[in-house]
Amino acid sequence: MSWGTELWDQFDNLEKHTQWGIEFVEKYNKFVKERSEIEVNYAKQIRNLSKKYQPKKNSREEEESKYTFCRAFFTTLNELNDYAGQHEVIAENLTSQIISELTRYLQELKAERKSHFHDGRKAQQYIESSWKQLESCKRRFERDCKEADRAQQYFEKMDADINVTKADVEKARQQAQMRHQMATDSKNEYSSYLQKFNQEQNDHYYTIIPNIFQKLQDMEEKRIERIGVCMKTFAEVDRQVLPIVGKCLDGMTTAAESIEPKTDSKQVVEAYKSGFEPPGDVEFEDYSQAMKRTVSENSLSNSKEGKEKSSSKSKPKLWPFIKKNKLSLKLITLNSHVRSLIEGSGPEDFSHLPPEQRRKKLQGKIDDLNKDIHKEMDQRDALTKMKDVYVKNPQMGDPASVDPRLAEIGQNIEKLQAEVQKFEGWLAEVEEKMPSKSDSNRRSGFYEAQSNTAVSNNCAQDRESPDGSYTEEQNSETQVKAIINPNTIPSTMPDFDEEFDDDDTLPTIGTCKALYPFEGHNEGTIAVAEGELLYVIEEDKGDGWTRVRRNEEEEGYVPTSYIEVNLEPNAKDS
Repeated sequence: MSWGTELWDQFDNLEKHTQWGIEFVEKYNKFVKERSEIEVNYAKQIRNLSKKYQPKKNSREEEESKYTFCRAFFTTLNELNDYAGQHEVIAENLTSQIISELTRYLQELKAERKSHFHDGRKAQQYIESSWKQLESCKRRFERDCKEADRAQQYFEKMDADINVTKADVEKARQQAQMRHQMATDSKNEYSSYLQKFNQEQNDHYYTIIPNIFQKLQDMEEKRIERIGVCMKTFAEVDRQVLPIVGKCLDGMTTAAESIEPKTDSKQVVEAYKSGFEPPGDVEFEDYSQAMKRTVSENSLSNSKEGKEKSSSKSKPKLWPFIKKNKLSLKLITLNSHVRSLIEGSGPEDFSHLPPEQRRKKLQGKIDDLNKDIHKEMDQRDALTKMKDVYVKNPQMGDPASVDPRLAEIGQNIEKLQAEVQKFEGWLAEVEEKMPSKSDSNRRSGFYEAQSNTAVSNNCAQDRESPDGSYTEEQNSETQVKAIINPNTIPSTMPDFDEEFDDDDTLPTIGTCKALYPFEGHNEGTIAVAEGELLYVIEEDKGDGWTRVRRNEEEEGYVPTSYIEVNLEPNAKDS
């Protein structure tokens, strides 16, 4: 159905309806804006929540990250952060695909509607003006007809009167003829204008107004169609991020499924195992004879061996379940809390730690030193390559300028190797003194539950009063001194697989573009052409060389000054 034929007389109502349609578009645009703001605020709150619970540097949370349930929680936080990013994407797409488009379309719609109704009003004004002119011609024709009739009647009256002179009769006759002619002219003018008006009126109601109303109808249908497209886009914007949101949720699920209670419980053993042996059996003390109790070889009071006892009586060994040892148990607990505050304050060989913790510390130190040696050797190899390039291409630099740095690196490597030998000696010493695995397995059931408390009690056993009685004050003093050198947990556990990591393919950390051609004749280098795009797998470590890869089989070093490097954001952060 056409507005031009069905609604030819509803100009005012169509004007109100189209204005309401524009207001509806504005209302829907406002609705999408508010939805976008909600998505932005929600994403911001989710990011803040994720950031709030992220592990902080140099804190206990970093130590907890070695547990699978902690790592799963941190993975959940990272996935939640990515999840928040998808809500930001929703807000951005709503703004770019709906809000911006509707704002621009509204301006065009208002301008088009204004133009159509301006043409309609102009047509209405024209037909109304024509109608007024027709009415004017009609009234003039009517007036002239009446005047001609009166002039005719006056002439006939004068002609019938015998007292009127012939001149007056002639004058009346001429006046009647003139009025009759005026009426005839008015009639012709009225008839002509009437035909013109009817034609204009026919054009107005059957051509001009239908065309204008048809344009308005097309405009309105396009507006409705545009609203439908926006509503569909509104749903599609959410549907587009569902796959990534699903991956985030899958990542959370995978992280939760990766939790291994057995592994975490073993990690507790690795973190707190002291390496000491549980105390031996308590020997029977026969007070009917002058006997001395023989101290168990496995006791932690070995430091007192060989010393003469001031009393012939010896105090029985204190055990964790004895009421007097409550203070010792509290101090042991306090020891675990202050461990992180005092860590690293002991001697260089970690002799203040229990055997197992000392072994782990020494092994971690050796691994760190080996990493430093590897870095120094990488720098030495890179400088050697640079020196070879300078020798073959003197215009690139002076080969002698590299020698001081090579000498310095050689000295650093020697110092680090000496440090490694020193720590390896201490490690060998600790491993010789540690009990065999068979002995520790035999006692593991009792040891895992009582070892730390037994250590505390054994140390406290040797503090006796002159009369042979045990005092809690002396026990407190002993435990406080023991806390000064706590059983610290190593910040990094030794990784025995690190020596095999070099065989793995290095990850890509960015891309680069060759600014100049490089032939790469020397071993370890790779030839590149000007403008060639490559993958960066190792940054310049200050030696002027960057490690790049062309494909899985071709990689090597190129001069950093020959390329333009673009690192990935996560590579820069790391």
